[in-house]
Amino acid sequence: MGVVLAITNQKGGVGKTTTSVNLAASLAATQRKVLLVDLDPQGNATMGSGIDKNLLGNSVYEVLVDSRTILESVSQTEVSGYELLAANVDLTGAELELMDLDRREYRLSDALSVAKQRYDFIILDCPPSLSLLTINGLVASDAVIIPMQCEYYALEGLSALINTITRITQHLNPDLKIEGIVRTMYDPRNSLTRDVSLQLIDHFGDKVYRTVIPRNVRLAEAPSYGLPVLHYDKRSRGAKAYLALAGEINRRYVDSGAVPALGVSKVGQ
Repeated sequence: MGVVLAITNQKGGVGKTTTSVNLAASLAATQRKVLLVDLDPQGNATMGSGIDKNLLGNSVYEVLVDSRTILESVSQTEVSGYELLAANVDLTGAELELMDLDRREYRLSDALSVAKQRYDFIILDCPPSLSLLTINGLVASDAVIIPMQCEYYALEGLSALINTITRITQHLNPDLKIEGIVRTMYDPRNSLTRDVSLQLIDHFGDKVYRTVIPRNVRLAEAPSYGLPVLHYDKRSRGAKAYLALAGEINRRYVDSGAVPALGVSKVGQ
């Protein structure tokens, strides 16, 4: 049974979609069967995976609103190694349409209940807001990964997100937990970055991943080519960082028995 991980932060611009796409690609490179679900109407994870959001057939919209199955709606990414449940602007209308549907907070969870048997990891790229789409993502998830920059305003956003997760666990998904916090756009030369990083570690302990994601031009360039950075420049610092993050996540879930132990990646060898 696959592990469902929501990548979310209510503050925008923290590397949420970058983390979703590149973590999915890096987990796939470690021989995991991975599904990436784009829950953001902007469709950035879709475009960053090399799929034209304007030419979609079935998408996450059809899954949520029309009860299409996951397996008949996924797109195959050509080189990235994972499968994609894509999104485009149609998803904006899903917010209103979901309001009138039965089990509106559980639509994605219900759809994933069968698909989870097919994948080791299911990564959900959630919108940067507390919408019904985000609630569907959190209700469907086993755990949350929070990407955040080490800056003052990011700490305020983190507090709001933790309150949201607490409300979800109290009312909709009692098993939801925080899997980890990943520090993104990390610049060790910046004293504020170091100070906020230390505060995170003091408060959250081993919930903060050891791996940090650096500021890296290759990470910024890769989406314009429709590629994860691992397949754009596998020797870049960004690619190496996301492979290291995938390794941490793999080890945690292998140690807990949630996923089986598998071989190491052949990428870059």
